Amino acid sequence: MSTKAAEQKSFIDAVKSRRTYYQLTNESTIPDSRIEELVRDAILHCPSSFNSQSTRLVVLLKKEHEQLWDMVKDVLQVITSEEKFKSTQQRISGFRGGYGTLLKILFFEDPAPIKELQTKFATYAEHFPQWSEHTSAIHQYMLWTALEAEGLGCNLQHYNPIIDQKVQDHWKIPTEWSLKAQLVFGKPAAQPSEKSFKPVEERVFIHGN
Repeated sequence: MSTKAAEQKSFIDAVKSRRTYYQLTNESTIPDSRIEELVRDAILHCPSSFNSQSTRLVVLLKKEHEQLWDMVKDVLQVITSEEKFKSTQQRISGFRGGYGTLLKILFFEDPAPIKELQTKFATYAEHFPQWSEHTSAIHQYMLWTALEAEGLGCNLQHYNPIIDQKVQDHWKIPTEWSLKAQLVFGKPAAQPSEKSFKPVEERVFIHGN
């Protein structure tokens, strides 16, 4: 597959083919430089409320990625019963088996730009934290879709806040940043399960045509 596959695939086709892949290998279909390019494109071009640009992305690859999931396993072992931990450990091992995380990719939100906007636009102050969540979600979806257009498989996880402090300490991440999600990615080892759809007529309503 071309290293520019995400640019050759139409946007709507990429959206339609994006799925959740849980079975991943520790290989990548693209070089690390291409992953970095996609992450930089996301941080530069994804929209944010009032152009706050509050999203922060941390990419963990290979051994760094594995360290994250070892960390998650250690935290969960302390708070999970022995009976339930067996299935939990199996699930975490699946995530660890991938190539990277955006944390792996880790998605953070920096509150500083939000606080500035709350002061500047007091009328909307209570809404900015929620709009910050929307901003993070846009980055998550863009990168999920772009990485899969390059032949990778991804799944989105939320082990925050139980891992926040350990992650911040280990990778020297500012404590005021808020961890929102972890996007696991790697070369797919199996096809995703079949996706079902509720009737569009129950979910879309058009007026004026």
